[in-house]
Amino acid sequence: MQGELNILEGKLAQLVQLTKRMRAENHQLRQDLAEALSRARLSEDKVNSATSRLEHILAKLPDEKS
Repeated sequence: MQGELNILEGKLAQLVQLTKRMRAENHQLRQDLAEALSRARLSEDKVNSATSRLEHILAKLPDEKS
């Protein structure tokens, strides 16, 4: 009986360690995701700005007559 309890205690300790590790990894992944989303929004803003500037420049060009 004591042997079985020791085995169970060992497995429980492993589960606790695994849970802590997974929690820390999950926290890091959430931070990484937030940073990636922020960079993506910044990139999207830059692309939109560049698109607007190009459209403005193109609108100033004279029409090409065939």
